Amino acid sequence: MDSTASTPQTPPTPTIPLEVTDQQNSALLEDTLALLNTNDPKKADKHGLTEIDRWEEVLRASERPGLAKIIQELGTLREQLNASDTEPHDLAETLATLGAETNKVADETSDNYSAPLNQLGKLLIKLSNVLSR
Repeated sequence: MDSTASTPQTPPTPTIPLEVTDQQNSALLEDTLALLNTNDPKKADKHGLTEIDRWEEVLRASERPGLAKIIQELGTLREQLNASDTEPHDLAETLATLGAETNKVADETSDNYSAPLNQLGKLLIKLSNVLSR
């Protein structure tokens, strides 16, 4: 009996790794910092959710170790922002974790991203403090 007869004949879809340039990474960092500096963290809007999606895509494409926790927390953040019953304290916790994890990555980065990532981490923690009041 042929063992392949019972297996699906559709080959798995190959995943093509997303190539992200330094210029795109810098633009994403700048966009996120500008967004966080100008918006109320309590208000979920389409632009903020799009930014979360962009980060998830870029981080998943990265071969850098230690990003799984950030990707997980971004998913949690999206769920919290989409839910109507999210408590500010829960949102603050997620932002604080994202900030701390971002600072860890910034500390391990030896290229031009260290300073803006550190700034992003501090800003996320600052926003978490605002929400937890």
